Amino acid sequence: QVQLVESGGGLVQAGDSLRLSCAASGSIFSINAMGWYRQAPGKQRELVAAITSGGNTNYADSVKGRFTISRDGAKNTAYLQMNSLKPEDTAIYYCNAQRSVGMDAWGKGTLVTVSS
Repeated sequence: QVQLVESGGGLVQAGDSLRLSCAASGSIFSINAMGWYRQAPGKQRELVAAITSGGNTNYADSVKGRFTISRDGAKNTAYLQMNSLKPEDTAIYYCNAQRSVGMDAWGKGTLVTVSS
């Protein structure tokens, strides 16, 4: 199994920055890719950004140019640097690990609130 723990959420003003962290533990050898998803109130969970073990990334159109996903293999941690935050970025952000064997892993989420 893989366990994921997110941190770094909080309340910020529009235009501010935040960095989310996702620490992975357990069967980390099975992780192929890691990603960040978010779910706003009344909306479906959506992919924000993802990064493969080879470093390839992809982003939702709504965050391109503002958010950056990265991964530190030595620390088994993925990051989401969020700049120029907007009120519409307000959501619970979840870390996800896609695995080569077994079920994908999810963290419990961290709340990001952006005030206008």
